[in-house]
Amino acid sequence: MKKYDVIIIGGGHAGTEAALASARCGSNTLLVTQNFNTIGQMSCNPSIGGIGKGHLTKEVDALGGVMARAADAAGIHFRMLNKKKGPAVWATRSQADRDLYKAFIQKVIKEQEDLSILGGEVVDILIKDNFVSGIELADGSILKTKNIILTAGTFLSGMIHIGDKSFSAGRIGENASNKLAARMKSLDLMMGRLKTGTPPRLNGDTINYKYLIEQPGDDPRPVFSFTGDAADHPEQIKCYIARTNEKTHDYIKKSLKNSPLFNGVITGKGPRYCPSIEDKVTRFTEKNSHQIFLEPEGLNTNLVYPNGISTSLPEEDQQAFIRTIKGLENVKIEKYGYAIEYDFFDPRGLTSFLENKKINGFFMAGQINGTTGYEEAASQGIVAGINASLKSQGKEMWSPSRENSYIGVMIDDLITQGAPEPYRMFTSRAEHRLYLREDNADERLTAIGYKLGSVNKKRFDVYSKKQNLIKSEIDNLKQFKFLENNKSISAFDYLKRPKVSYECLKELASNYNFTDHEIGKNCAIRIKYEGYITRQNNEVTRSKRDEEMVLPKKINYSLITALSKEARENLSLAKPENLRQASRIPGVTPAAISILKVQIKAIKNNEKEIAQNAK
Repeated sequence: MKKYDVIIIGGGHAGTEAALASARCGSNTLLVTQNFNTIGQMSCNPSIGGIGKGHLTKEVDALGGVMARAADAAGIHFRMLNKKKGPAVWATRSQADRDLYKAFIQKVIKEQEDLSILGGEVVDILIKDNFVSGIELADGSILKTKNIILTAGTFLSGMIHIGDKSFSAGRIGENASNKLAARMKSLDLMMGRLKTGTPPRLNGDTINYKYLIEQPGDDPRPVFSFTGDAADHPEQIKCYIARTNEKTHDYIKKSLKNSPLFNGVITGKGPRYCPSIEDKVTRFTEKNSHQIFLEPEGLNTNLVYPNGISTSLPEEDQQAFIRTIKGLENVKIEKYGYAIEYDFFDPRGLTSFLENKKINGFFMAGQINGTTGYEEAASQGIVAGINASLKSQGKEMWSPSRENSYIGVMIDDLITQGAPEPYRMFTSRAEHRLYLREDNADERLTAIGYKLGSVNKKRFDVYSKKQNLIKSEIDNLKQFKFLENNKSISAFDYLKRPKVSYECLKELASNYNFTDHEIGKNCAIRIKYEGYITRQNNEVTRSKRDEEMVLPKKINYSLITALSKEARENLSLAKPENLRQASRIPGVTPAAISILKVQIKAIKNNEKEIAQNAK
């Protein structure tokens, strides 16, 4: 009977990052998937990054992950969003060639040491005395392990809806994991139903582009990976913008009775920040037009992804309303949009390591934790993969914090607040945005990843060289002085000014020995926000002392009558590890935190008294 240190179930974005991270950390790892050919598949929008999501992608890269490198290898349209705002909210986004992206992921998977791949359907997770012991496949074979990571995406009891047609599927054309879903329900874990959707895919040859707004990519092109180079990107192509109109909205309103979202067929909660076109038309009645981004799916296909019109209307209604849009009057739909409902686990049942609180060695990552998006899934996957590997080796596990990463923000949000709706990352969710920037993700996380084993020596050396170059350049900028209005000023002090960039120096200090553009830009950002970041870090240090007070596992919140009923119920459900997590839980007020501090001291004093009496 084959035994592994770690077994990952599911080969989506969470599963691949989890499997690769576990293997990089030195554990004998198995990835089980129904079909190897779908590993790395972009089942919805073929894009990576965006607001908040670009930050996650950079952080996965900083921890040694593959997503950013795949986005660079497959990106056919790159843009930096929020360029008119400050660097804290700059966000890289790329449109990817689906086939190139998938090929890159599969190549890395195949080449990774200590990682095996097995095609098959998992029907049971074996558990003994609340400890994971292995998995059972559909053919009856048993594989042993003490650490499992479940990354089933939308496959647990997945149900697709197109108009009045509903059928079981994990995603279109793939079987749902119904037997595994039934097994999960038997474990009495906190579970629910969520919903997501996708738009139809259009034949680009039938689009009249002359009526659309052209959207070229950025020049110079950004890169995702800190080891990436824009010169390695494939051919770049344009995207286009179309708009719905009143005729479109009228047709959709008349068709709502045919939508499973509105006739009661779908009960799962959908994503607020990525609504269907049916939702948009009914929720935002003051708008007579909505933007649609027409994004090519690859260099060798005519398929176009119309970002912004996710729908579950019947096929004939999809065709009809799309043809009311200017430029799409004669468009042909190649694949129809659909909604999908699926089982998910309440993430309040997880620790900050993404391990289930009830079952030892059972980790969960990705969409099954109530998130939506490739980037959110990959971020959870890499954390779960690292921790499952550390646990298999008897080492202390690691959890990212709200202070060092957006990944930490996301995990903390999930395990303290749950997922009443599909969770999506935004920069607005973070308290320390000035520090948690895209450009310094490696500074924040790569040394941590190297220590944990998920970042290799080559990647760490690149990081170290970059940090040395930045330090050296900042020293040079402090030393270099030039005249401005007959007054001497250092380049360092000049860069502190609000609207001054590193490029501005070239106009005033032509004799300065300028460094690499990216290094220079990074230096300018650090210099400009140095004071704010120092102040922010001091505030974090002061607040951490109280917030890191550990809440005893045996504390019975239901007996603390000084707490409100809401606070008692939510604390009992979430079982926070410390006061920091507790403060994030709905209903837990500052007054409640004070009460909890008293309880912690009382329990500690009681334990001391018992220990003394025992002597």
